[in-house]
Amino acid sequence: MQLASRFGSRSPVLRSDRPLSDDQIRTVAPSIFAEAAHDSRSERYSYIPTATVLEKLRKEGFEPFFVCQTRVRQEDRRDFTKHMLRLRHASQIDGQAEANEIILLNSHDGTSSYQMLGGMFRFVCHNGLVCGDTTLDVRVPHKGDVTSHVIEGAYEVLSSFERIEHSRDTMRAITLDEGEAEVFAHSALTLKYAGSGSVPITESQLLRPRRFDDRESDLWSTFNRVQENLVKGGLDGRTANGRRQRTRPVQGIDQNVRLNRALWLLAEGMRELKAYYPTDHPIGRGPFSLRGRPPAPQEHAA
Repeated sequence: MQLASRFGSRSPVLRSDRPLSDDQIRTVAPSIFAEAAHDSRSERYSYIPTATVLEKLRKEGFEPFFVCQTRVRQEDRRDFTKHMLRLRHASQIDGQAEANEIILLNSHDGTSSYQMLGGMFRFVCHNGLVCGDTTLDVRVPHKGDVTSHVIEGAYEVLSSFERIEHSRDTMRAITLDEGEAEVFAHSALTLKYAGSGSVPITESQLLRPRRFDDRESDLWSTFNRVQENLVKGGLDGRTANGRRQRTRPVQGIDQNVRLNRALWLLAEGMRELKAYYPTDHPIGRGPFSLRGRPPAPQEHAA
């Protein structure tokens, strides 16, 4: 079991290689067991605690392996704030290199409806990917028969895993040359640092593997290296004024999910692009062209 005190720098988090118990979940995310909605909610708000939904999902064969909760400044919202569970169905627990997961988001203070996404967990690096296909984004508002709709949504996401696995297998079969990998990394940096005014790290840093198994040049390995380096942080870089800095882990539930989904869509776009163009086509003249890009920053010394 892996226990960390934070998800990024704002959220307690717990990941286990066995299904989590209610007691384990409660120590990390008390908001899942809130006895009522936050006082800010009106009478129209249909309060169904996430714990009740989780109990029903367990009866359907879904078990939680990950939990986190957003840190909040207002103490009165701590027991109602946004939380995330990542669950696997009994049919998806097969001991392979990756496990398909249903990502369940909710809050009891009005900051989130019930939301379900498709995800994939890599055992080799404890690296939770989020699939960005918008058809996998199932939202259930806090009104009506919430529990039944959430269970239906979970099965809807579950049925999409075959498509996710097809994308993964296709990415594994696609080889990127050095220029294509650099374009992918540059696009990922643009997603992460858009609007920040500067990019503190280089494409080559983002493409650098953290383990031997991820050194391959296929699209799936490239995607995972980029995703892990961006989300986990810890890379040496420089600010716009030249000050040394170390990149931080992605902070908070919303930021993590948003970036993960965007990276998945970027990888899907590269997959479709490579499938569209013949192998001898000069992809540098396509939509991912390197032409017109600003100069890459210089490699920084550790």
